[in-house]
Amino acid sequence: MSIEAWRWFWVIAAAVLTVAEIATAGFFMLPFAIGAAAAAVVAFLNGAEAIQLGVFLIVSAIALYLLRNFVKRGDQKQPNVGANRFVGQRARVIETIDPATGLGRVKMDTELWRATTDGVLIPEGTEVRVTEVRGTRLVVEPTD
Repeated sequence: MSIEAWRWFWVIAAAVLTVAEIATAGFFMLPFAIGAAAAAVVAFLNGAEAIQLGVFLIVSAIALYLLRNFVKRGDQKQPNVGANRFVGQRARVIETIDPATGLGRVKMDTELWRATTDGVLIPEGTEVRVTEVRGTRLVVEPTD
């Protein structure tokens, strides 16, 4: 292929991959679009075909690595929403929590909740920490 054909190939590849990235989720096509754009620059500088391909591969790999780390960092800290916002909160037992029956009540701030535990019997008056929310019950454990 002529150098002119390679120029158009890389420009079109970058455009198609950019549109594909917009149409899909997950930043998967974007690194390859960046690599194709870099290879297009090399083609416009009259670089050899092997250099264009090498630039495409190296730039795509670097962009994929950087974007993957960027996405991972964004996924790490997700705020608790819905009932899960209570996980980690403290409450006081107002009705003994028996793990055998699954019955008991706690008061968290101004709200009363049904509670259960995966551990031992928790007597009334004990301060507890919410570890999970199962349906309409808080799963708690004593704070020592």
